[in-house]
Amino acid sequence: MNWDGKNITGTINPGDNAITLGSVFLDVTNWTVRIEAEGKDQSGKAVHIAAEGKLDDIASAHRKLTGSWVQGTTKGDFRLTRD
Repeated sequence: MNWDGKNITGTINPGDNAITLGSVFLDVTNWTVRIEAEGKDQSGKAVHIAAEGKLDDIASAHRKLTGSWVQGTTKGDFRLTRD
């Protein structure tokens, strides 16, 4: 994920199955993030991807984004850490 001061861009699962981020919303009042994208499942059928999380340790160079995601009917939790 990259931020140019106005827009957040990035890629989910870089590589052969890369998906460009569709929309990213950042609420700075409580440091929550919502990410949405359109991808494909194993059979090539279109599937909506959504992730919501909270940024922690904002002042740290190693801040974290933790939350949950949905990809079609599959759900899970995630944790991103900046190294």
